[in-house]
Amino acid sequence: MSYAIRACGSIREIGREAWDACANPAGVQYDPFVSYDFLEALESSASVCAHTGWAPYHLAVEREAEPGNFLAVIPMYLKGHSQGEYVFDWGWADAFERAGGRYYPKLQIAVPFTPATGRRVLIRSAENTEEIEQVSLAGVMQVAQKMEVSSVHITFVVRNQWEKMSELGFLQRTHKQFHWHNEDYSSFDDFLAALSSKKRKNIRRERKQALENGITIECLNGEAIRPEHWEAFYHFYLDTGSRKWGSPYLNQKFFYRIGETMADRILLVMCRREGHYIAGAINFIGGDCLYGRNWGCIEDHPFLHFEVCYYQAIEYAIRKGLQRVEAGAQGPHKLARGYLPVHTYSAHWIVNQSFRKAVENFLDEEREYIDEEIEELSDHSPFRKR
Repeated sequence: MSYAIRACGSIREIGREAWDACANPAGVQYDPFVSYDFLEALESSASVCAHTGWAPYHLAVEREAEPGNFLAVIPMYLKGHSQGEYVFDWGWADAFERAGGRYYPKLQIAVPFTPATGRRVLIRSAENTEEIEQVSLAGVMQVAQKMEVSSVHITFVVRNQWEKMSELGFLQRTHKQFHWHNEDYSSFDDFLAALSSKKRKNIRRERKQALENGITIECLNGEAIRPEHWEAFYHFYLDTGSRKWGSPYLNQKFFYRIGETMADRILLVMCRREGHYIAGAINFIGGDCLYGRNWGCIEDHPFLHFEVCYYQAIEYAIRKGLQRVEAGAQGPHKLARGYLPVHTYSAHWIVNQSFRKAVENFLDEEREYIDEEIEELSDHSPFRKR
């Protein structure tokens, strides 16, 4: 069978129906971040564009005999920097350029600003999956060679796709995150009962102190999220983003856009004190997972961050029967609150062979270190020994 690879400068060139047929087909757990609505909001708000260093360059795979009948799509971007990725390669860029090479631009297959694991080669049908996956990745490498970029980076990819990428010459990298897993808990107290006595008492104390200053919490979803909530939340996001990155990645138009198109997939946790909103966190609802993304506040209160971002997320997941909570990148402090270390995966295709070998040697050592770190952290699990 003959295939054709099409590169698109906007997700709108593919369209919602065709994109979502590949991104969230029947039989696959819904992933909000690869949905048309999420990625289109990034583009239409200009949070993602050439000016911000994230020029859309999505690939679509179709049969030559059936143009427009897309079999797979890949969210890909031409990047002029390494910001907003959460898998750091600044050291690689520095080393390559000191050796006389040109590291940027590079190609990034990812969901911008979103360290959440998911499929990255988005295939519409369960038929011929392996063949279409290979054709898609071969197309990526062909595009990379034609554009003369230094490298291709596929971040936060599901493990089965990551393993197949290795067979095609992609270098393998691992990192860690902390995820909460639902062991069929019937309530938050049921979850607490699984913890050691000390951890259980600490969490109860934190939850009590978080609300001591007259703070109330609202969990909003769907039509309950109104423009005034987005306006307040955006100010919280700006405060946190300015402190973390200097310049926040997302603009206000993005949040209003997702409020219009995918509010039913959003859980907005807002904190009110003395009649005013003072803090909040945004979560996205997947088929079997709640994804915690952004948090911010304009008042500091002890343990409020833990309550809003971790404990409220756990309560929601239990109530809705979701299997896990992914609370974003980093954060060993999550361990004491029931979030356990897990591997995350990325794959990297390096054009220059000498540089590729150096990166490969580094990654061999880094993977061993990550394995050891996860094993050591797991030994300090907050759960009672069984």
